Amino acid sequence: MKIYLNGKCVNKEEAKISVFDHGFLYGDGAFEGIRSYNGLVFRLNEHVDRLYETMHTLLIDPRLTKKEMTEAVVATLKANRLKDAYIRLIVSRGDGDLGLDPRKCFGRPNVVIITDKIALYPAQLYEKGMEIITVATIKNHPNALDPRLKSLNYLNNILAKIEAAHCGYNEAIMLDGNGYVGECTGDNVFIIKNGALSTPHTARLKGITAAAILDIAAAMKIKAVEGLITRHEVYNAHECFLTGTAAELIPVVKVDGRAIGDGRPGKVTGKLLKAFQALTKRDGVKYAV
Repeated sequence: MKIYLNGKCVNKEEAKISVFDHGFLYGDGAFEGIRSYNGLVFRLNEHVDRLYETMHTLLIDPRLTKKEMTEAVVATLKANRLKDAYIRLIVSRGDGDLGLDPRKCFGRPNVVIITDKIALYPAQLYEKGMEIITVATIKNHPNALDPRLKSLNYLNNILAKIEAAHCGYNEAIMLDGNGYVGECTGDNVFIIKNGALSTPHTARLKGITAAAILDIAAAMKIKAVEGLITRHEVYNAHECFLTGTAAELIPVVKVDGRAIGDGRPGKVTGKLLKAFQALTKRDGVKYAV
């Protein structure tokens, strides 16, 4: 396996950074999870745009243009001869001292790109649907840490994932500070009621896959609303599904012990999944290995 590290593709064993890197010490950095499908990096430009928005807010200058960052992703895929892959793009603030002050980070940020395979959930869950729960760990207040920042600090999500795992579940809903549905530990949440699609608009990451689903819904003339959603509305939805780069689109058939609809993946969910799979074959940056 070849890893992109600061301008070079090196062997996995050689891909090392200092323990004084602020990404390691404090989770001080940004990242993106990206997918490639048969030599097409799905919505790579949108992922890179989101990465640069996060870095701009964090005051991190990667010293690479968006074009150069895009080319680095493609070069790493080619170096590993991967046509279908999960891509982890990481930019940390770089080496500093043991204090918090980012002004004491010297040198340039570390840019790392890893390309590999991923299977977030077992295959049978995509056919039968997944059962999830709501956990006690709430989302960070958006005025404390904006959910649109895809930073290396995922402790909030990890704590919720620990709760879910201890209860025997693969995924869990996290509420915001007002008790409304925010998102899952690693996925966006969608519900369908009376043919209309709904997803939270606050306390969630602006997912690239979620945006694709909203685009598909618009093309299919499905009404879509981004607003406040309660657990009561989730429990009484006709369909429910989760989206994310790693998860893609996975149906949910039970939440907190309540069956969603008839307890099976819904028809609209199936249509959206089929349309999303078709979209991944044509929307992105092409490359050849």
